[in-house]
Amino acid sequence: MRFENKADVLLGLQWGDEGKGKIVDVLTPRYQLVARFQGGPNAGHTLEFENKKFILHTIPSGIFHDGCQNVIGNGVVLDPFIFNQELDSLGLDMARLRKSLFISGKAHLILPSHRLLDAANEHSRGKQKIGSTLKGIGPAYTDKIARCGMRLAETLSPGFRQKYEERKKAHLTMARNLGYNIEELRLEGMGFEAYEAAWFQGLENIWKLNQIESEIFVNQALDDGLKVLAEGAQGTQLDIDFGSYPFVTSSNTIAAGACTGLGLAPSRIGEVYGIFKAYCTRVGSGPFPTELFNGDGDKLREAGNEFGSTTGRPRRCGWLDLPALKYAVMLNGVTKLIMTKVDVLNGMKNFKVCTAYEYEGRRVNYLPPDYEPHKLKPVLQNVKGWDFDLSGYKSIQELPAGLQEYLNLIEAHVGLPMEIVSTGPDRSQTLFNQ
Repeated sequence: MRFENKADVLLGLQWGDEGKGKIVDVLTPRYQLVARFQGGPNAGHTLEFENKKFILHTIPSGIFHDGCQNVIGNGVVLDPFIFNQELDSLGLDMARLRKSLFISGKAHLILPSHRLLDAANEHSRGKQKIGSTLKGIGPAYTDKIARCGMRLAETLSPGFRQKYEERKKAHLTMARNLGYNIEELRLEGMGFEAYEAAWFQGLENIWKLNQIESEIFVNQALDDGLKVLAEGAQGTQLDIDFGSYPFVTSSNTIAAGACTGLGLAPSRIGEVYGIFKAYCTRVGSGPFPTELFNGDGDKLREAGNEFGSTTGRPRRCGWLDLPALKYAVMLNGVTKLIMTKVDVLNGMKNFKVCTAYEYEGRRVNYLPPDYEPHKLKPVLQNVKGWDFDLSGYKSIQELPAGLQEYLNLIEAHVGLPMEIVSTGPDRSQTLFNQ
C-alpha cells in the first residue's frame, strides 16, 4: 500500500528544553491534528501569546487552536493528578475539550506509588543520581516493559482496583527495600494518601474525555486527508538507546518513537522538524562536553531564563555542540532545521561553538562509546557576536550579517538550511526561510 498523506514529526535535537512547545504552537495552523507520542509530565512545553503564558506537561501544544484535534498517544505515560491540574490551568471548558482532546486507551498510567519508587531509586543512587524529575516516569515505563503496567483502558474494568492495590504493594515493598522512609515523602505538597485520593479524582475527570484507539484514529485522519503533526518531548540526546546512557529518559525521543508511540508505519512519516537552541543546556546529571562553569554560563542562564519549567531547577549551560547536533540530525532524518533563542546571544561581543572533540590524543567528530567524560575536550571555534534589535525582521534572509554568519556556520556543518529562527518566546517572534 502506498501512503500519499504522511505525518510530520517535530522533536528536540539536544537535551530537551529546545522550545518545542512554542514551535508546535506556531506551526499548528498548518495542521488539523497534533499528537504527543512519548514521555509524560516530565515535559514542560511553554507557550506564550497575547500576553499569556501556559506550560503544558502532557497535553499536545495545539490545544489552543480552534479546529485542531489533539491526541495523547499510546507511547505517553499519564499521571491523572498532574493531568487534571493541567486541564484546570488551560481555562478551557469540558465541552470544548471533548471535541479537541483524545487519549489513547493504551497509554500507561503513572501510579502514585511510581512516584514514590522514583524518589526511592534516586535516593539509593547517592552521588550517582540520574537527575530524575521525580514524576514517576522511569518506574512507569519499567512496569510497561516488565508487562505489569496499567493502561488507561483498564481503569473501567472490574479488576482495576485489585490490580492497582497489588502494584502499589509491590512498589512500597521495593521502596522500603531501598531504605527509603516512605512516611517522609511529599508529593505536590501532600502526603501519599492525600495524593492518592487526588489521583483518583483526576482519573474520574479523564473518564469524561474521549478515550480512543489512537493508532486507528491517527491513521484514519491521514487517510481522510488531514495534516498531522507528531510532537516529541525531551530531546535526542536523552533517548533511551542513543542518548548519554544511563543519564537519559525512559523512552525513544527520536523520530522512530513516533512510529511506536502512535502506531504509524515508517512509510507514513513525512517532514522531520528538528529543533535546537543557539547554545546548549542540560538538566540533571550526565556528560555535557561544552558545559560552562564561568560567567558566560551564568549569562546564558540569566538571559535565557534557563530554569526548568517542570522542576524549576537551574539548567546547566554551554556553547552549541555541532558534532552532537549533526549526530541528532542523522538519527532523526531531519528535513527542516529550526533554531531557537538566538536573542539570548544578542549583545555578546564574542562566543564559541564546538566543532569537534579531542579524546585520548586524537580528534573525533562524534562521542566515542562509553567514553570517560573527563578525558574528552571540546574543540572550540571563536564566533564574533552581534548586537541588533531583532524585533523588526520579517524573515531569515533579512537578518544582519553577524547573525547570518552564525547560521551559515551551522548549516555548513550539519548539511541543512535553516527553516525557522525564533527570536523570542512569543509566537509572533518567529522568522521563516523565504
